[in-house]
Amino acid sequence: MKKILALLLAMVMVFGLAACSSSTDSSDAADDTEAEAVETEAEVETETEAEADEADGEVADSITLWTYPIGNWGDEATVNELTAAFTEATGISVTVEYLDYTNGDEKVNTALAAGEGPDLIMEGPERLVADWGASGYMVDISDLLDDTDIEEINSAALDACYSSDGALYEYPLVMTAHCMAINKTVFEAAGAMQYLDEESHTWNSTEDFLAAVQAVYEYTGAAVGAVYCGGQGGDQGTRALINNMYGGTFANEDHTAYTWDSEENAAALEALVAADGIEFDASIVGGDEIAEFYQGTLNMAFCWNIAQQLDPNSAGTGSGLTLSGDEILFMAFPTEDGSDPELCGGIWGFGIFDNGDDAKIAAAKLFIQYMCDSEATADAVTAANYFAVRDTVVDGTVDISDIWADNEIMNEYNILMQYLGDYYQVTTNWTAARYQWWNMLQVIGTGGDVAEAVETYATNADNGISE
Repeated sequence: MKKILALLLAMVMVFGLAACSSSTDSSDAADDTEAEAVETEAEVETETEAEADEADGEVADSITLWTYPIGNWGDEATVNELTAAFTEATGISVTVEYLDYTNGDEKVNTALAAGEGPDLIMEGPERLVADWGASGYMVDISDLLDDTDIEEINSAALDACYSSDGALYEYPLVMTAHCMAINKTVFEAAGAMQYLDEESHTWNSTEDFLAAVQAVYEYTGAAVGAVYCGGQGGDQGTRALINNMYGGTFANEDHTAYTWDSEENAAALEALVAADGIEFDASIVGGDEIAEFYQGTLNMAFCWNIAQQLDPNSAGTGSGLTLSGDEILFMAFPTEDGSDPELCGGIWGFGIFDNGDDAKIAAAKLFIQYMCDSEATADAVTAANYFAVRDTVVDGTVDISDIWADNEIMNEYNILMQYLGDYYQVTTNWTAARYQWWNMLQVIGTGGDVAEAVETYATNADNGISE
């Protein structure tokens, strides 16, 4: 695929040279231009004659991309710049549709059921691998990787993109560690900063985390944080909070069963229910919680990451600041003794739906190669506002390790990347598990027995019950 991309780029150069010549040029200049163009094309053809013949007439001139709001990949102006550059380089036009986490899954599933899915989609392995890939909708794109790619790409990120049978359903572009955040200005006023280590962005202990919540609650007289459970949106925050508080886990190591029905997780839920400053809110999901935190209704957020720190609530009113100008401090989740937390990782990249059109698939592969392994990759990464899954591209010839060198916030946030835990989002019955998780939180939040709830809903998840 790299060679095919090189061929297409060379052909674009040829056509561009021809278009730029005029009838008033001297015959010598025209001959020189034509000779250079033919030589350029011939060099590529010599190396990739078979690939060129295969590609000729089999690469579609247009494709569709659906993207979830991954940083500025949810911003039309930003994406238009990226796709326009791809079109200029290859001649392949891209029609983009923007999804959100409220109804995006339903929209994709409806389209797939009708045989009208997009050619490309941008999201994480929990959907591309564990859901649509496992259901047979995705194309195995392992042919896009050579040995150099496998060495360059973060191994944990790449491993999460493979199915259990060895098919690659996602080509990763960026990754991050999810975290929580506090309103530092309010915490300082409440005397709650003593319970955390600002330099390392960690809590002294779970006990101190709960003490901080109590201190801020007594200072403000209002809820400090919310265990949001109106749906699955942003549910990584509640999972990480509950798992870390007393050392619980969400799934087993080989990703075949769910383990949240443990004494450790039950103890965490009991503590959150008992905390004066924590409310269980079935009317909101993660995005709503972020908005309430940004607006000052809440002084703690569990659905946070670097994209939010750079642009809280996507409001464009200042990095690391609430609406009123209070300072936001990103934090790891609390652990019982203050030891290293295990943060949920976010991995995002591209997958291709198998719509039965080989020409569309070939064009989609060129798009992935262009965005994930070319000189354009740095722009694709910075658009996502996350960290690249690799330091170099184009067979190690282009260094992208310094693309955030001048960004103080990105450099500071990098301290959390060491805490990335298991990417359990590819566990069997993942869609069912997410459904059971937020329903369990609703039951507990309305007074249900914690021990009974964690056992019932984890069992439902193992059995694949998603409604």
